[in-house]
This record gives sequence, C-alpha cells and structure tokens, in this order.
Amino acid sequence: MRLLWTLPTLWLLVVQSLSAHRARTRRELAPGLHERGIRDASGSYCERSDACCRGRDDACTVPYLDTLCYCDLFCNRTVSDCCPDFWDYCLGIPPPLPVQKDCVRGGHKYPPGATYRENCNLCTCDRNGQWDCEQHACLIDEEMIEAINRGYYGWRAANYSHFWGMTLDEGIRYRLGTIKPPSTVMNMNELQMNMDTNEVLPSHFSAADKWPGLILEPLDQGDCAGSWAFSTAVVASDRIAIHSMGHMTPALSPQNLISCDTRNQQGCSGGRIDRAWWYLRRRGVVTASCYPFTSREKDSGPASRPCMMHSRATGRGKRQATQRCPNPQTHSNEIFQSTPAYRLSSNEKEIMKELMKNGPVQAIMEVHEDFFVYKSGVYRHTPVMAGKPEHHRRHGTHSVKITGWGEERTSHGQTQKYWVAANSWGQHWGESGYFRIARGANECEIETFVVGVWGRVSMEDVQRRK
Repeated sequence: MRLLWTLPTLWLLVVQSLSAHRARTRRELAPGLHERGIRDASGSYCERSDACCRGRDDACTVPYLDTLCYCDLFCNRTVSDCCPDFWDYCLGIPPPLPVQKDCVRGGHKYPPGATYRENCNLCTCDRNGQWDCEQHACLIDEEMIEAINRGYYGWRAANYSHFWGMTLDEGIRYRLGTIKPPSTVMNMNELQMNMDTNEVLPSHFSAADKWPGLILEPLDQGDCAGSWAFSTAVVASDRIAIHSMGHMTPALSPQNLISCDTRNQQGCSGGRIDRAWWYLRRRGVVTASCYPFTSREKDSGPASRPCMMHSRATGRGKRQATQRCPNPQTHSNEIFQSTPAYRLSSNEKEIMKELMKNGPVQAIMEVHEDFFVYKSGVYRHTPVMAGKPEHHRRHGTHSVKITGWGEERTSHGQTQKYWVAANSWGQHWGESGYFRIARGANECEIETFVVGVWGRVSMEDVQRRK
C-alpha cells in the first residue's frame, strides 16, 4: 500500500538523510545565500511562481537576484539555499532566521553585515537596516577645517590625504613621539646670552639665508613616533655644518638614534630629547645616507629595528664605527658627535640671539588637534572644537627645529610676531614642511624648553676636509 507523507514527516526524513547526500552534488556544497550576504527576506519567490516541490527537485528553482533559490524540501538543510519565503509559504512556519533588512547608501541596497569606511570610522549594516558607525574622532575633521577657514584666525587649514582615515588618537600616537623630560631636566639652569638691553634684533631672520647650503630641509618621520630623533638629528646636523664653517655637512641619521639609542627610549613609540643628546655626545651617529630611515610605517619600538651601527672609543672622547653602513651603496661610516646640550632662556630675545649667532635650535611643543590640518599663516591653537566631546580635543608632545622668525601686519592693523619652524611631516605639509607660530606668547609651550648644542668639531677635522 502506498504511504501518504505529511509535510512535517517528509521534512524529518530529509533532515535524517542529509548526511548521506552532502557530497553528491555541487549544489549541496554551495554556501547558503544568507552566508554570502545576499539574503533578501522581503521578496516573494516560491509564492510568485507557485513552486513548492516535495522531496528533492533540482529544477524547482526561482530566479533570485543574480543567482537561483530553491523551493523543494531538500533546500532546507544546515546550509540553506531556500528562497526567502520558502518557510512561511511552503511549510507554513516562521523562517529559522530573523527577518533582516537591507541598508541603503547612495541609492543602493546593501545586506546586513556589509561595511564601508567613513573617514576613520567603520560603518556596518545591522539586521534592522541601519548603518552602525564607530564614533572615533578623526584626524581630518572637515567641520573643523571649515570652521578655521571661516573664522579669520590668522592661518589656513587644509585636508591632507595622507592623514585621511586616521583617528585623532592615531595621529597623537604615531605622528608625534616626544616624551617630556623629567622635572630635573626641565628645570635645568638656563644659558644667558648677556644681551645688551638696547640691542635691536632684526624683524626677520632666516638661518637658511645666513648659512646657505648648510641648513637641512624638513624631513618626514612617517608613522614613526620619532620626532625626538628627527629634531635632534637635524639640529645637530645644522650646528656641525655651521660650526665647522661648512667643512663638515653631515645629514645625520634619525634611524641611528631610533634603533640604537635604546636606554630608556622607545624608538618609534616615543623618546626623550635629553637622552638623544646624551647618546649623540657619548656614542655619536652616522649620516642618513649610511643608515637610512626604514621605520616609516607604524612600529612597536626599538626591538623591531635592531641596531646595525655600533661604535668604539678611539681616544680623546672620539669614537669610531665598528660596522659597515647598513646601506651598501655608502662606504663612509664616520661617527659624528656633539657637546652636551644646553637650555636657553624662555625669553624670546634670548632665543633669537642664540639662533642668529649659533644656528637653529630645538624646541618642545604641545600639538593640539587643529595643528595637524595647518596649511599656512601664523598658527595659534583655535577654540573651534570647544563644543565637541572631549575625545575630539587631544594634545601630545612634539619636538621641532626653529630656524628663524619674522612679523607681519594683521587685517586689524596689528603686528603679529612669529617663529619659523621645521616640522618632520614631509614637505607636502604646511608651508613646504615649515610652519609659523606666534612668537613671544609661549604658544603651545614652544618657548618653555628650547635647547642648543655645539657640534664636536676640531681643527683637525676642519683641516682634514679642506
């Protein structure tokens, strides 16, 4: 006698025999439609075609987006390729998965789980058809840029493509990298220039104009938080070139400091300038052509870039490299050293006098969220983010090279004094890698801790290079 199967009974048999059929056809091995991100729970497919097939029928299909879905009982297995309305239309039961809605963006539908990136924030389509976006503060904030350029703050802001997609936290973490020295260093005695109170300094000064060919252009630290090494290397390079009267013009290697100055330093995760000057005095560094910069990407610290250039003492405080250059194209592995660094007075005229007499100086400053988008003009920290949540207002410590000063007339007829400083974010940032910042007001604490140094240059060195 022929048995009559009810739908629930037939469904149970299908489930029990699933393991015996898993490897038979290509269709059985295909991933479920919902796992491929193309589930469309709102469509009518089996109902529209009146196609509910008993047992297994590979021809029981309905066009579904850019593929096919099935309306036979065999479709409902662990990995499903059933049509969305199979359960309620063919079986009269709710679907096993909750109804998911598509998200809409730019006039197009996207399934749950789809993602896109909005600047530094990742947005994900949830099951309710809504985009769920992260709420990080972005390094490039277009509202902030517009507010600065609209507000007549004396400087202009710009959108930098190489900062796009970074969070503000990442900018602070990877683009700065100077750790404030301890209070014992911050409070060290200041060197006084014994200036004549009646001495008049020029309204404009440029180290590059006074010592042409001896002042290094701005460098690019990439995503290595090594401003402590970059600012130290470029100031030392300029000072050695100036004090040797142009007979020694080394472009010293920041990488040498990053990889080898590891005592209480953190490489591309930050460092102290007082420790960098100690290393330059005691150990010395080679040129950038000998030891090129290779830590441009996000780095975890000095351990990831082992030191490839050690030195040994040769008498009278001098040192000599014990290895060949990491760059095989360069054969000169000469070590350059400096005398101990000295702190200058925070008085702007003292700093100006030192700069004009002995060359560029190094300064520590606090970088706020708006400094990253500086393009031109005389920078002052702006209050445009005051109404934003606290995580949109961040700051960190940076170190730069001051190379000159000047002044200009504002639109209100006032005189605006400024420093000219070289940053280490490449020459595509700011004014060809430089920035101007208000002078005499300790803007961003740039006049709090300023240091100079003498390159260790002997007459023997000068004579040898003549």
